[in-house]
Amino acid sequence: MARTAHSLWLAGLLGPVDLGHPGAPFRPHSNTSLNRFDAIVVLGYKADSDGNPTPTQLARVTEAVHEYELGVAPRLIVTGGAVANQFNEAQVMARTAEAEGIPKSAILVEPAARDTQQNACFSARIMKQHGWRSAEVISSAPHLPRTAMILSRMGLEWRTHAAPPLSPQSAAYPVAVETVETLKTMRYLIWSRWVESCEP
Repeated sequence: MARTAHSLWLAGLLGPVDLGHPGAPFRPHSNTSLNRFDAIVVLGYKADSDGNPTPTQLARVTEAVHEYELGVAPRLIVTGGAVANQFNEAQVMARTAEAEGIPKSAILVEPAARDTQQNACFSARIMKQHGWRSAEVISSAPHLPRTAMILSRMGLEWRTHAAPPLSPQSAAYPVAVETVETLKTMRYLIWSRWVESCEP
């Protein structure tokens, strides 16, 4: 019941927001019909205290590798700084992707982003520097609605793609994650998209 209430409340909050995707103002998945992209962007998540990928981080990288192998894009951009501990998220993800078979030459590391806004903005800067205009953006499913709102301001063609968890999760996990995402979305809409805005 609490989860439904959160969803309905957030839907009401987001209803009037123009996300740049006609016909799907709430939780759009893309702003393009493309099936092939210039890059796959993998959003950061913390490594563990030993510098190894956590299950969530590993799930994102593994899904990106799968999409790369399917020919969705010829390169990965992994993005994320050392936020939760001393280990740089993007560098850990790059090592993981390389260990899973992606050529080092096909992996670009964005090592500075400290939140989702910066993940999107700094990755878009890299893309624009190379003349790339489209991306598939991979993250965990609960993270993607807020990610889509942020991507709508980046001036790229994009679609989001969920990384499925690598192991079963407890029944309480989705409720906890949705609660956190609701609060982060509120903060984004009310505060950070204005005060912490980033030009790609």
